[in-house]
Amino acid sequence: MVQPAKSPELITPSVQFSRRQFLAATATVAATGLSTSACVAQTPSTAEDAVKRFYGTLTDVQKKEVCFDWDHKDPSRGLLRKYISANWQVTKPAIKSDFFTADQQRAIREIFEGVIHRDWHDRIDKQQQDDAGGFGRNQSIAIFGDPAAGKFQCAITGRHLTVRCDGGSEKKVAFAGPIVYGHAAAGFVEKPDHPGNVFWHQAKEANELYQVLDGKQQQKALVEKAPAESRIAFRDRSERPGIPISELTADQKERAQEVLRKLLDPYRQSDRDGVVACLKSQGGLDGCNLAFFQEGDLGDDGVWDIWRIEGPSFVWHFRGSPHVHVWVSVAEQA
Repeated sequence: MVQPAKSPELITPSVQFSRRQFLAATATVAATGLSTSACVAQTPSTAEDAVKRFYGTLTDVQKKEVCFDWDHKDPSRGLLRKYISANWQVTKPAIKSDFFTADQQRAIREIFEGVIHRDWHDRIDKQQQDDAGGFGRNQSIAIFGDPAAGKFQCAITGRHLTVRCDGGSEKKVAFAGPIVYGHAAAGFVEKPDHPGNVFWHQAKEANELYQVLDGKQQQKALVEKAPAESRIAFRDRSERPGIPISELTADQKERAQEVLRKLLDPYRQSDRDGVVACLKSQGGLDGCNLAFFQEGDLGDDGVWDIWRIEGPSFVWHFRGSPHVHVWVSVAEQA
């Protein structure tokens, strides 16, 4: 329900990071020397190829429903290719409906699988089954611009799902724009240990980092009230809650980088690379704050369900109460 102030995609060439390389890439850098082109894909991925094939099959009637100009504005949502919500459909036709042919539905699934890392396909399918009765039943697709002739964005949206791809059309932005993911694995209000939630391990990793902070660091990192989950517009450092990651010890910083690895795991390699490149351009994780929030602590167990990492142009807000919603916006610069 929010349009980030400056929400931008950058996709770098696919590189398989070792753990050591990943930690080095996300560490503090005094001078990166990165240009914008270093953060943008030079060749289309499988997902982008599938978008172009899908677009080529659409009839005029279908295009009228799911295709828009690059800068199309919706009366209630504003610039539609940058709109974000935890539960929405960007267009009316469901993916699995008579509106699309079987071949078109397969192409949409290929787009979806192209932006999600293959190791996560089964887990995201579980999330989609739990939250929406299965992939395609309550999700929709939209294309902005012209994939055959110039810049474009493809968005697939639904409950606890917004993914995008654009082949680098939106300069200086990760994931082609802001994204959302989430899961309500066992009812609207989950138990404190979130059984069956495919994303809860990310919060467990973050809470393990909290536990290795010393008393003064925990005091600084722990904040009483959480910002609205949809508040992912980029802010000045003075407005960012929590403890600067630059104040952590080397071992603690390594744990912070492991948290980031867990956050990036569900996505294709080029998007992982893009986030790392964006972070590197703004000083790495050292330029970010880490905050945990007392509000929404399910079970009052001191395992913080709501937390965020926030930097100059990086927001990853994890809301685990009453169930998981995660809002993400990452760019090369604010």
